[in-house]
Amino acid sequence: MIVTLRLWRTSYFLKSIFVIILLAGSHFSLAQVSGLVVDKVSGQPVPFVSVALYATGDSTAASGSITDTMGRYIIPNVKTGNYTLKTFYVGYKPFSLDVNVNRGRALDLGTLGIEAESKLLDEVRVTGQRAEVLIKADRQTYRAGQFQSAAGGTATDVLRNLPGLSVNAEGEVSLRGTSGFLVLLNGKPVQANLGTLLNQLPANTIESIEVITTPNARFDSDGKAGIISIITSQGADLGWSALVNGLAGLPSVNSFDNAISPRRYGLDGTLNFRSARWDLTLSSAFIRNDAAGRREGDVATTIGNRTTRFPSIGERSFDRQTFTNRLAVNFTPNASNSWNLGLYQSQRKEDRLADIFYTNTTTNNQTQQIIGRANYFNSNLVRKEGAFYTTTLDYAHTFKNKAQISSGVLFEQDNIGGFTKNRNLNQTDFRDTLQYSISTTDRPIANFRAMLDGSVPVWGGKLEAGYQYRFQEDSGDYLFLQQEGNRLPLVQIPEFTGGISITNFIHSWYTQFGAKVSNLEYTVGLRFEHSVRNLLTRPQNEAFSLTLNNLFPSFNVQYKPGAGVAIKAGYSRRVQRNSNFALNPLPEREHSETLEQGDPNLLPEFVDLAEIGLSKEAGTSTLLATFYYQGVSNVINRVNRVYADTILSRIFTNAGQARRVGLELAADLKITSRWKLFMGGTVYRYTQEGALFDNSVNFDRRAWVYSVNANSTVQLNPTLSLQANVNYLSERITAQGEDSRFLIPNFSIKKSFLSNRLTIMAQWQNMSLGLLPTNEQRISTRGADFFTTTNYILEKDIFLINLSYSLRQLSKRAKLPGNEFGDKEF
Repeated sequence: MIVTLRLWRTSYFLKSIFVIILLAGSHFSLAQVSGLVVDKVSGQPVPFVSVALYATGDSTAASGSITDTMGRYIIPNVKTGNYTLKTFYVGYKPFSLDVNVNRGRALDLGTLGIEAESKLLDEVRVTGQRAEVLIKADRQTYRAGQFQSAAGGTATDVLRNLPGLSVNAEGEVSLRGTSGFLVLLNGKPVQANLGTLLNQLPANTIESIEVITTPNARFDSDGKAGIISIITSQGADLGWSALVNGLAGLPSVNSFDNAISPRRYGLDGTLNFRSARWDLTLSSAFIRNDAAGRREGDVATTIGNRTTRFPSIGERSFDRQTFTNRLAVNFTPNASNSWNLGLYQSQRKEDRLADIFYTNTTTNNQTQQIIGRANYFNSNLVRKEGAFYTTTLDYAHTFKNKAQISSGVLFEQDNIGGFTKNRNLNQTDFRDTLQYSISTTDRPIANFRAMLDGSVPVWGGKLEAGYQYRFQEDSGDYLFLQQEGNRLPLVQIPEFTGGISITNFIHSWYTQFGAKVSNLEYTVGLRFEHSVRNLLTRPQNEAFSLTLNNLFPSFNVQYKPGAGVAIKAGYSRRVQRNSNFALNPLPEREHSETLEQGDPNLLPEFVDLAEIGLSKEAGTSTLLATFYYQGVSNVINRVNRVYADTILSRIFTNAGQARRVGLELAADLKITSRWKLFMGGTVYRYTQEGALFDNSVNFDRRAWVYSVNANSTVQLNPTLSLQANVNYLSERITAQGEDSRFLIPNFSIKKSFLSNRLTIMAQWQNMSLGLLPTNEQRISTRGADFFTTTNYILEKDIFLINLSYSLRQLSKRAKLPGNEFGDKEF
């Protein structure tokens, strides 16, 4: 038995050795194919190119790979035989090469040069040193990396460079003169104030920005100006990749002798892991972005036979801090199914300090005698704080016939709080308090969204349909206390104190069909929405309700009559819903001369967007022209009226109808191999007419408005570049006055090291040289019994140093989540 066992063991051992030899022989009979893919003209590596091997006579790929960020690819475990190697990449012509793979030998094909196409199948490529702009029927997509002066800053610094877009001194973003956008972050709706969101996103994490000017029915109908879609970056290679950016601001050279010198610094990082089924991205960022400032104002009010004038001058500065964390997890178990989980957490604090000296004079209008004087110092501090938490979960399934069904849910919980301290002091003795008030805010916000979408290929195109449910609840408590002199107690003011509860329900259904026939592409859609808004005041228990049913049609068409030419047209009906802040009927003492108040009966704005555009490739450059129309009903303005001798009441109201008819031009010019100029602008005729204050004031205002954005880049050598850009916005009219022009010039120099992994950039922002009226804006309003003008002067000549290091480059889209509603109310 022992002999038998030994023989069995020997036999088993010999069989095992034989199997191992067979496996090893099989393994060593396979080969590895590798190489490098570069641009045929520039010689630069091209990342993310699909490389496939096809067995001779077979139309199915036998094996393949994708080039990494350095342009290299490796195809392992290739069987012996004859193959055709093919490359595929959008914007480049396919490349083919016959390959013979020998048993057990590694085959390095060396450098393969692929040639760029002059046009794309479904979109027009704006040529340049890189593909900076892509034009489709309903949108323009801009690569963020071309605006190097924005590096280290926020998304606002990227956006201000785009044609037709402008950012004023208060950070309000407008497109073709219209503010109010639906914001998409990696394809997900974010019901946020665009300026707030942009200031939370580091420019370094942005891959591209899409400006959707005539959105189709598949999108939410929110946003009277259209849609701003922001795409962030993620890892491109399998395995780990990371990007870290640091920002340091040099000492201020123009701080207006503010009480505290501004501080500017930041650190952001993105970490990504990718495997065949998993894609995880973690992004964290901290930004401290203070701004010194000065305010010069003059106000006059008339009550009865007396006029009071109170010019003012002093500090108006901002201290801003934002800390944000985002996590995105994508699981793709197979080619038909995909899951996405997103987590978002953010904390933000902003202090706005206004230390203003007032000189008040009251005059008898009949005798012109001065009947009163009062000089005082007003110290006004407004603090806003917010904590935001969002969770998203999405699922998508693709069927064999390319039909698709997807669903998603979002839940958000936020808390917005803060205070306003308003202290009037004796100008010669700050220990003497003339009046002191403090108002506090505590607003928890809950938001929920659920959606179901489906699409199916039919009739030579794609038919889509879907449903969405949205719910939002905002329950705020507001307390106002006032002290009328030194050592007197703080007394609660009932008229300014209370609670506001607001709920919004929105049900929406949509369907649309799109197809491509020869050189013609089109999409036609319709969206229906049923919305209910309820507002309840406490303790008065006053209720305000608004129920709306609306249709939102849309269409987009693009025709390409010849090489390099595309003609597009589009229409979309949109809605700009009221923010809860604009609905709040409780007055708030914003600062010494202003009392702000909302209107619970506000109607949302509705807008018709229409455009016709033409793009033309001219050699290596492309020219764009778009003629557009905007018609807005129920225009919402903040308007002034006299509340007291030295106080204006500023209220939100529906202020009639408005129209814009204009022309937008843009050009991406490659002047030489090292010099590129990207510029755009718009000019439009603006009219607004209507009535204010229960039809007691009628107005009809008309003006021409224009804006220009230009960006010039000079590549001195492969690792050193210079960039200068300027943004100019002309004077604009409002229902009661006008806003002055606004100018921002910037300059930067960038140097790369370590094969472009390490980058150092020096930036000069808001260039003034002591000569230009940079980064300042005057706002003026007037009525029968008042006049006000205020010049807001923000810091000029800011110098920054930005340091960036990438550990395996990040340059593909990451579906990082964002905040749905809280940012909007912040």
